[in-house]
Amino acid sequence: MLKPFSDFAPSRLDRLSGLIKWSVVFACYTLLSIFTASRIYISYSYGNYSISWWSALTLALPDWYGWALATPLIYFLARRFPIERAVIRRALTIHIPVSLVLSILKMVAEYNAIQIIDPNPRRQFSMLQIQSTLLTYWSIMGIIYAFDYYTKYRQHQLKASQLETRLAQAELQALKMQLHPHFLFNTLHAISALMHRDVEAADRMIARLSDLLRLTLENVGAQEVPLKQEMEFLERYLEIEQIRFQDRLTVKIDIEAEALDARVPNLLLQPLVENAIRHGIAPRASAGRVEITARRDDGRLRIGVLDDGAGLDQNAFKEGIGLANTRARLEQLYRDDHSFEMANREGGGLVVAIEIPFRASSEATDGRS
Repeated sequence: MLKPFSDFAPSRLDRLSGLIKWSVVFACYTLLSIFTASRIYISYSYGNYSISWWSALTLALPDWYGWALATPLIYFLARRFPIERAVIRRALTIHIPVSLVLSILKMVAEYNAIQIIDPNPRRQFSMLQIQSTLLTYWSIMGIIYAFDYYTKYRQHQLKASQLETRLAQAELQALKMQLHPHFLFNTLHAISALMHRDVEAADRMIARLSDLLRLTLENVGAQEVPLKQEMEFLERYLEIEQIRFQDRLTVKIDIEAEALDARVPNLLLQPLVENAIRHGIAPRASAGRVEITARRDDGRLRIGVLDDGAGLDQNAFKEGIGLANTRARLEQLYRDDHSFEMANREGGGLVVAIEIPFRASSEATDGRS
């Protein structure tokens, strides 16, 4: 039976990643060979015995390609015997002899390569060259450890970022789900009060409530929706409230056409409008007015919910579930890149102003968890 792609795709990706990694290692050693060949060519050109560029490259390539062949072994030993405080003695008993053996082998190979070009080589091997080869071995070890620590650091960052994202999504979903019972309870309470004096109006409210529940279920996992969709939900809610308050409630909606495509938090406006009606319209016997505005302004979306009620009493005001929830969701979604302000209007009433980044619905994700 054939295995699914998921069973063998990771191993292919791992092999491809390993091939790319070792190709980069090979390319680095090739560049070092070219640099060393240039140095040899220049040094010989100042003496009585000159060599061709190809001969200089022939001297350099075995040197660095020898290290290239040794690198997988050094990589294995570095991972198998890490130089860490707990096992440093054991690691040094492995790495020191191996580095000495590789250094000697490298020097012998280099000496034979030089004799092919120059049977009577001018330079003699010394402790300085042994130190140079040992330094190369430990430099390769250091690069391996540096790359390994960088990889682990990046993996740690990625895991931390993924954990933070999952936590933020869970918190957002919890905040959003708080709105559903809060909104439903208030609406059912209004229907219950209306049933005793206007059954037909109560029946219409139930029909509108069913529309609202349908719209809510269509966006169960969405944290952001287009403003056009949010307004569709809000208009259904306002129909319920206008049945309840009759002529006492006047609503004005002023939304720019280009703002309708903007992404906004799901169920953003309903708690704000509910707060305006509850505190600005319900307490008084005369008619009241609620306005909803939205503008696109220099890459920002500016939303306002205004009423002409009594305004905000700083001494008696206590932020309810809807406003507190809205504030928390904006903080989670946009961090410092937003504003949420409430202020009394000149001449009476309250204005709630929100500013968030303008993101068109085709450019933003809907934040599904």
